[in-house]
Amino acid sequence: MARRPIWHDDYWLLLIKLFLKRPQGVKRLYSKDLVDVALELHLHPTYIHRKLMQLRSIDTPRLQRMWDRYATSPRRLSRGIALLRQMKGFGNADAFFAGVTEETETWEKDFQPIAFTLPDGKPNTSLTPAMLIMILDLYFRLTPLTMVPETPEVQELAKLMRINPTQVASVMEVFRVCDPYITSEEFIVSPLLTPCMEVWKRFGNDPEQLTALAAQLKDYWK
Repeated sequence: MARRPIWHDDYWLLLIKLFLKRPQGVKRLYSKDLVDVALELHLHPTYIHRKLMQLRSIDTPRLQRMWDRYATSPRRLSRGIALLRQMKGFGNADAFFAGVTEETETWEKDFQPIAFTLPDGKPNTSLTPAMLIMILDLYFRLTPLTMVPETPEVQELAKLMRINPTQVASVMEVFRVCDPYITSEEFIVSPLLTPCMEVWKRFGNDPEQLTALAAQLKDYWK
């Protein structure tokens, strides 16, 4: 059973700052600015998005007072946020969420870098599970022969996520190993096999959910 999100009124300061950021207003669900605040507070982006909607139509005297006090004074808002971040345990998931649900853990991990080593021995942290989700969505829309760096769709996705098209194609090769519908005796050793398999288990049998999430995640890189 999911736990009720832990909310403190002081968190409104971060949301007021987010709301006021140009273009002013409610930000898209998976925009980077919104996700960054969600990660800092360890609250799901959908929860932060709903809170932002409240700022668009303030309906409580307490929230109106906070808005009047901080929205018109950038200096006071910055001081308030600085004090908030000095709170003991602020930004620490363990302090705020003992026994947090697996769902909450999953969404945060989606935006954390996957640490792996390149063939030349150099460490690489350029990929996240969220990026693997985007690549898997494209994987289902291509044929094996088009899963190459030269394919326009591969280049377009790589440009969006600011990585090399070759890297996108390489991840697709790993997903081919995960795909139970592809008969192949090919054996691949890749540090991305485990994270790719985890993404496949989540979305491989639910392409509609995958497509819907990938469409929203695009906002993170825009």
